[in-house]
Amino acid sequence: MFTKVCGLRTEADVATAAEAGADAVGFVFAASPRRVDEPTARRLVAATPPSVLTVGVFKDMPTGEVAALARASGVDAVQLHGDYPRSAFDDLLGQGFRLVRATALTPATEVTTGAYGEDMLLLDSPVAGSGERWDLTALTGRPPTGHWLLAGGLTPDNVRAAVTEVAPWGLDVSSGVESSRGVKDHGRIRAFLAAARTT
Repeated sequence: MFTKVCGLRTEADVATAAEAGADAVGFVFAASPRRVDEPTARRLVAATPPSVLTVGVFKDMPTGEVAALARASGVDAVQLHGDYPRSAFDDLLGQGFRLVRATALTPATEVTTGAYGEDMLLLDSPVAGSGERWDLTALTGRPPTGHWLLAGGLTPDNVRAAVTEVAPWGLDVSSGVESSRGVKDHGRIRAFLAAARTT
């Protein structure tokens, strides 16, 4: 099970996630209690083991600015979160980043991974970063295909049930491993990743 721990802000957060077995870590450049600036992101990327994918998370930002920040910070992948059109992904193709398309599930959402040229698809709650669960039964009649990650309201206590229900390729967690908004709880990170490994 591919696992991504998002919204990390300190070297200790990164070390904990990596040591506990995360496959990817995310650094948020969008407006959020978890937001980091480019120098901080660059420092965190440098502290991340090469085996762990580093992901910059962007929302409501022009793709030129996204690419510049991603290059300056050194992340491996770019996650475009929200209503980015297919052309935004076209802008970033061929620039050396892996691409993640992150969106809430609506009747119009394309659930085939790669439909916009992305490497991974992330399906989140309608309010990203809120920790809110969403109705996973919406996936019953239209299961996503390819490398797709489930996000939104996941915690160490409910992740096994969520995986059993919808069988995602991977998982993304942020608020579910926090002691308060924007502050990661290292014990919860370890518990979440341990639970994910046993699903």
